[in-house]
Amino acid sequence: MPVPSTQPAAERTLLRDTVQDKIRNAIMDGTLEPGERLNDDDLIAWLGVSRTPIREALAELARAGLVEMAPNRYTKVAAPSAAELLDAYQTLGVIYGGVVRLAVPRFTDAERRAVVRTLDDVLARLDDGQQAAVARDGADIYSMWVEACGNAALARLCRSTTDGLAFKLRVPEIAEVVPTEVVAPRIRELRDAVAAADPIAAELAMEAAHLLPARS
Repeated sequence: MPVPSTQPAAERTLLRDTVQDKIRNAIMDGTLEPGERLNDDDLIAWLGVSRTPIREALAELARAGLVEMAPNRYTKVAAPSAAELLDAYQTLGVIYGGVVRLAVPRFTDAERRAVVRTLDDVLARLDDGQQAAVARDGADIYSMWVEACGNAALARLCRSTTDGLAFKLRVPEIAEVVPTEVVAPRIRELRDAVAAADPIAAELAMEAAHLLPARS
């Protein structure tokens, strides 16, 4: 099989990934708003690429839960709803309880201090009534655990699902469904467990912060 025949596919995959990252970032930072229609011609003009990598990127973002597609009808940014909030929040707890348990013993001292600082910032913002702002930063807050977990399969799962799940937390009802007075003490326990390098306590705190039932 001639080697050059594989090159166009590799280039197309790389271009699709670049396009996907740009659209993903625009969704996550609010440049593209929930419910906004995604027109191929507008995206071609913005990104300077052909239709094929754009459609491939949009299909990947739809699988991640950031885009909604109906063939021959519309392609648009997903619009989170209160009905999806609790399921998404608990799913993040199921996934990241395990990630935390693996990551905590592997943190370097510098990484541990950085995570503790981030959790301190989350607690300060919750105390200041900024729960919606914390939700907007959710994907970045979750991602800090992934690189240290040391499990490539779990890291891939997190990268493919976290954006879509964290995006579903961006609803006005989050303070009602995920009350700060319930969640903040569990995040404080998580912070203390990370500081103490206690993976079991950290896992349990992460799960409790996501409203999962206590283990018997």
